[in-house]
Amino acid sequence: MLKPLRHLLLAALLATAGLAVADAPQQKTQVPGYYRLMLGGFEVTALYDGAIDLDEKLLKNVQKRDLQRLLARQFLQGPKVQTAVNAYLVNTGGKLVLVDAGAAKLFGPGLGNIVDNLKAAGYAPEQVDVVLVTHLHGDHVNGLVTPDGQRVFANADIWSAKADNDFWLSEEIAAHAPAEAQGFFKMAHDAAAPYRAAGRWQTFDSDRQLLPGIASVDTRGHTPGHASYLIENGGQRLMILGDLVHNHAVQFARPEVAIEFDSDPKQAVVARKRIFAQAAREKLMIAGMHLPFPGIGHVRREAKGGYAWVPAEFAPLAK
Repeated sequence: MLKPLRHLLLAALLATAGLAVADAPQQKTQVPGYYRLMLGGFEVTALYDGAIDLDEKLLKNVQKRDLQRLLARQFLQGPKVQTAVNAYLVNTGGKLVLVDAGAAKLFGPGLGNIVDNLKAAGYAPEQVDVVLVTHLHGDHVNGLVTPDGQRVFANADIWSAKADNDFWLSEEIAAHAPAEAQGFFKMAHDAAAPYRAAGRWQTFDSDRQLLPGIASVDTRGHTPGHASYLIENGGQRLMILGDLVHNHAVQFARPEVAIEFDSDPKQAVVARKRIFAQAAREKLMIAGMHLPFPGIGHVRREAKGGYAWVPAEFAPLAK
């Protein structure tokens, strides 16, 4: 009883003296959204753009009871499931390469943090030499431009698969697209416009070595020219998947599950199964734009079929 009494007396004396007494206020802010690893001599930094809730109804080729069981295994509950949006910055020592640029604020206030987290990670947008685009959906390219249409990465060349360009940047295709798809075409056009005007927008066909240690991998299906990127240095490899996975709880266990946003769902499933099999067989590290941040880990083949996602452990970098 004496200790609480002393505390009350002290509080009364401090209040009398005009000094406030309070518990430490809650901060309610998260740590900066970046995470680093070394891939041989390459520094890879995962950048967190934010999160968005996707309805489980968007997933196709799966029964509702199976869907709910798979979500429950990961302690998730629908109908809305949190989905991260990530990008990846690769410092090769000679080039600073960004893979995807996030959503900006066009999908709501929960996204649009790539530039802030890039700065928190010790870099500036003007230092980026190359931006590799996995595909031209808005949550991957809106972050290329400011709200008034200026280039965010003023010194960068942008690389995009030609098949995606031919589709999303076609005025004719856009004009005949259904009304609900018009916004996607506009986002792609607006993101590309200032770079195209400056001669900084480049395209590539299929699998190609784009930079030393960085090659494109054809994973079309989610979009006509969807590309993944294989990063390799010092005998280590990382495959940046883009949108091969939107829901880790469901699509690793059931890679045949497609999503509403797939342009060609059957081909998207083929690409996912192929890359999952390769990653499991070769113990290839992967990174995904919609995997839980930092979205880096491995794929393990399960004895009963399907795969499991094995996130990388947090680790310091060797000095």
